[in-house]
Amino acid sequence: QVQVSDSGGGSVQAGGSLRLSCTAARPWAKIFCITWFRQAPGMERETVASIDRDGSTTYVDSVKDRFFISRDNAKDTAYLEMNSLRPDDTAVYSCAISYTYCPFRDFVAWGQGTQVTVSS
Repeated sequence: QVQVSDSGGGSVQAGGSLRLSCTAARPWAKIFCITWFRQAPGMERETVASIDRDGSTTYVDSVKDRFFISRDNAKDTAYLEMNSLRPDDTAVYSCAISYTYCPFRDFVAWGQGTQVTVSS
């Protein structure tokens, strides 16, 4: 089973920025979709952002124009750049990968999660 690792979380004040990273064991070239999820205490898991193999991206409305997902295939890494962070962005963020396009939501492996805490 492919191993996925996510990292980069931390504690910041409102308005701050963080960049999360998601890596997976080879073969990275077979990965079509990379998606970031988040789950706050007592809340359901939420899909935050996705990037497909062709570079197309989708975002949940609450993070549009603040968060940016990207992938660097040369480094076998995907990123979630988070700007203008708000306290309601506080959650555990996890990435997941799929060998099919994002709309199919057929995820095969998940990272362990990284905590993001935003204070007011």
